[in-house]
Amino acid sequence: MRAATNFKTIRTHPLVIPLYVPSLLYAFCIGLLIPILPLYAADFDISYSLVGVVLAAELLGVTIADVPAGMLVQRFGIKRVMVAGLSIIIVTTGSLFWAQSVLLVIVLRLLGGMGLALFNITRHTYLADTVTIERRGRLIALFGGLRRAGTFAGPAVGGIVSAHYGLRAPFLLHMAISIVALGIILVYLEDRKVKIDVGGHRISIGNTLKTNYRALLSGGSGYLFAQMIRYGRNILIPLYGADILGLSTQDIGFIVSIASAIDMMLFYPAGWIMDKKGRKYAIVPSFLGQGIGIALIPFSLSAWGLLAAACVVGFANGLGSGSMMTLSSDLAPEGKRGEFLGVWNLIGDAGSAGSPLIVGTVADLLALQPAAWAIAIAGFLAAGLFAFFVPETLKKQE
Repeated sequence: MRAATNFKTIRTHPLVIPLYVPSLLYAFCIGLLIPILPLYAADFDISYSLVGVVLAAELLGVTIADVPAGMLVQRFGIKRVMVAGLSIIIVTTGSLFWAQSVLLVIVLRLLGGMGLALFNITRHTYLADTVTIERRGRLIALFGGLRRAGTFAGPAVGGIVSAHYGLRAPFLLHMAISIVALGIILVYLEDRKVKIDVGGHRISIGNTLKTNYRALLSGGSGYLFAQMIRYGRNILIPLYGADILGLSTQDIGFIVSIASAIDMMLFYPAGWIMDKKGRKYAIVPSFLGQGIGIALIPFSLSAWGLLAAACVVGFANGLGSGSMMTLSSDLAPEGKRGEFLGVWNLIGDAGSAGSPLIVGTVADLLALQPAAWAIAIAGFLAAGLFAFFVPETLKKQE
């Protein structure tokens, strides 16, 4: 009965249409590209290292724009910055369909990452400002679950579309669906500004770093390695499937989708654990399990073996659904949330950007198998940092 009541409350929550639905659509768009992006880059006949640069370019753009995005949110409000960010994503991702050089692809991905920073920071700030502490874990886990629902369906569709219409076709589908998401935001998202600290914008970033350095040092370090393993799987699984096992984009798309289905189903248990037991009860097992799953990839001798390893990673990642957003929302000081979350995401996105670079470099120097083990270590480091160096924020808030 209580679960049904909770579901009804969530279903009628004011976040659903203006934030959750566009995020679901955009997550589907991300999923479309998961099985094809590494292969799209490799289709330019370049080394693994340069493939890593292509994949890292978007994440580098996000890293560059994270802190400015937080300041823009404080200055111009959530809706304007969110619309600007998604518009940049639409233009740059759609343009990849026509790109004819690796250099142009890198530039488009870099600019798209800057737009993604705007889109991510605004959504995160909106959630942190709107959701109360006692329901934050469940509602943000639902947000993470909806994103996973998109990435469950997206890879299979992306794999099928690319198999029938070419590796570039999913970019056009991505653009069309993102335009629908943008329309929903324009119509339904209220135009609001976040609460601003009276300290002013000029010194706010400095004050944010000074007053929150402990949280940013301990939690941010864990977040860096957490994002490294989360993004590493999206590179390793397609490249290992195509180059080592000889699988098609359609096969890889189905593997990613099945793993994402397991991932998606765990958002409610993850939210319940975070709100009832504590944030770390979900976070630590999540990244420990992801490290184990990634370490199993080099032992995969067939599509079934790769699927099994991917499902272990999917299960573990689902257990941490919304965990990083919940933790950072707990830690973010009221009045400086946009700027704190900008710095927080800067740290995590540095890990995201480093992941494809590590995979590409190690794969060129050694092979894909050692690259997988290098990324698995990041998962173990994240679990250890969160377990021993980051305080339990739920207990602190209570």
